[in-house]
Amino acid sequence: MTPADGTATPTDNSEAAAPLLSDLLTQWAHDRDPGERAAVTALIEEDDLLAREGVRHLLVTEHDGTMSCDWLAFEARYARAPGLTPEDKAFLALVVAVRFPRTVTLWKLELLDDRRLCIVLRAMAKLAGSDTVAVGTRV
Repeated sequence: MTPADGTATPTDNSEAAAPLLSDLLTQWAHDRDPGERAAVTALIEEDDLLAREGVRHLLVTEHDGTMSCDWLAFEARYARAPGLTPEDKAFLALVVAVRFPRTVTLWKLELLDDRRLCIVLRAMAKLAGSDTVAVGTRV
């Protein structure tokens, strides 16, 4: 059955019970190092890029029923992925830098909108081990 908004509705219980990719990746990253947890959290929070088939194909792997991120392969190939804007690539470069802390050109921050900038800053705070730094819009 399809509701008025055009989205599909699950027709059986097995489809409704399927876990979300974000939940599977969060579960996998739980026992990983802080950089990996922060990078996964940033991608899930950003939401748009992980929803794209091309990004998922380059990043997400399944082995023995476990979903995980292959950051090394992703780092080598994402810049050539079709359909990514310079802003998308800048965000992904910064997320990869959170996963593999090293020198990264910070001018890429200039390409981010406020929403993505906050996501990257929260990921950097998590990488530093801080759960208390607040990043967001002032009211």
